Amino acid sequence: MRKVSKAAKAWDRGFRVLAAIGAASPAVFLAAIAAIVLVESIPTIRFMGFHFLTETRWDMGNLYGALTHRNGITAPAGATYGALVFIVGTLLSSIIALLIAVPVSVATALVLAYRVRGPLGFLLNILVELLAGIPSVVIGLWGILVLVPWIANAFAPFLKSILGFIPFFGGQTGTGYSLLASGIVLAMMTVPIITATTRDLLQQVPVLAREGGLGIGMTSWEVVRYIALPYIREGFIGAVALGWGRAMGETMAVLMVSGNATNILPQNLYSPISTMAAFIANQLDSAETDASGMAVHALSELALILLVITLATNLVARWLVRPRRREGVMAS
Repeated sequence: MRKVSKAAKAWDRGFRVLAAIGAASPAVFLAAIAAIVLVESIPTIRFMGFHFLTETRWDMGNLYGALTHRNGITAPAGATYGALVFIVGTLLSSIIALLIAVPVSVATALVLAYRVRGPLGFLLNILVELLAGIPSVVIGLWGILVLVPWIANAFAPFLKSILGFIPFFGGQTGTGYSLLASGIVLAMMTVPIITATTRDLLQQVPVLAREGGLGIGMTSWEVVRYIALPYIREGFIGAVALGWGRAMGETMAVLMVSGNATNILPQNLYSPISTMAAFIANQLDSAETDASGMAVHALSELALILLVITLATNLVARWLVRPRRREGVMAS
């Protein structure tokens, strides 16, 4: 048996320490971020209470006038901070993005995993990866120059003419800077993530299982529906959750095409909106001019809500796949 030297033992201990630090760092960083945002949010939580979640008006008040005091917190006179408009805008735009992105991503992943081979398949896979790396500001600029005018002049009137009897699709079509534009832009940014993950999962489905399905007379669609998709269910839910988190946290592209609406809830699909992340980026400079600091504290609470929603999304995704894991253990 080979004798281990002191130097080798020291290197092994050092490697274990580095590995432990690397494994613990994500949890430490997340806890640190959450703690900082929570501490910065406390003044607004005391000042607004639960009304922060239900109020639709965001007003920093008179920054150069008298101050008001509530629950031991000092703020500019007339200041009120309501996050409901931004919560609704974030959730609606990300849901629309998923409704567009999930079918497109699944179809694209199936083609990449099972249909195309050789140079063409290599090229298409590279294009999917490159699409994920396009800066959001570039997609936002494309949205301003191409998407917004197209929605205002063609797509929104077309949707209204067909589905206008549904209140959410009726009403004024607006200027194109809208919930619809935000959803489409977010879908473009989430499709590469969901597609790449789903493609890798589909390639892990056993070939014998797929060929066996074809051998007993299944069609290609039935093989996908009854064999491939159930096999990757857990990973696919995780991919969708990852895409949803990406959509909710996107800032610059949404800021450029959403219309930056404040103090009003969206009335239809063509209404301007603002999301939590976009509003924080848009208002941070103005908030720093508030000498009382309450505007920054309010933005911190908005960031805290976004963090909570994102974490809750991932926890729900894990909960959805848990029953299958238990069934698999019991069956084995």
